[in-house]
Amino acid sequence: MKRRWSGLWQISPSEVTGLNFGLTSGVITTLGLMVGLHSGTHSRLAVIGGVLAIAVTDACSDALGIHISEESENQHDSEGIWRATVFTFLTKFLVALSFILPVLIFSLSWAIVVSLIWGFFILGTASYYLAKRERLSPQKVIEEHLGIALVVIVLTHCLGDWINARFGYS
Repeated sequence: MKRRWSGLWQISPSEVTGLNFGLTSGVITTLGLMVGLHSGTHSRLAVIGGVLAIAVTDACSDALGIHISEESENQHDSEGIWRATVFTFLTKFLVALSFILPVLIFSLSWAIVVSLIWGFFILGTASYYLAKRERLSPQKVIEEHLGIALVVIVLTHCLGDWINARFGYS
């Protein structure tokens, strides 16, 4: 398995796949869920429960999806496939769990703001390193990735507001 130098440690292409997928999915999925649940329910319990559910179920689902995708490419050995699978699961799981802390420390509204800042920091940093590694414009890559995340967040916020208005939860 070919390993590349990446910052502080050596990391294989399969590990890079799992790390990048887990970071991106962990941030966007978790923030979308948190914002939607907050605007729809204004319930700390719902947000914490949702994040914990995402951390477990979506991490497993994403890891299996990466596993099947890597297998279907027929270009990776078994070790590489499993490395991508494990890195995807661990990264997605840990990133999603990292959003629990603000909800436990701050009021729910402030926790959402802190989580948005944290998520955009993670996604922006990952995008910067991706752009540098691929010799692309960091600004363009960061803007593209944060723009997509912002669209997801706005859509889930609007969906939460609609659910709240339609079904009168609060």
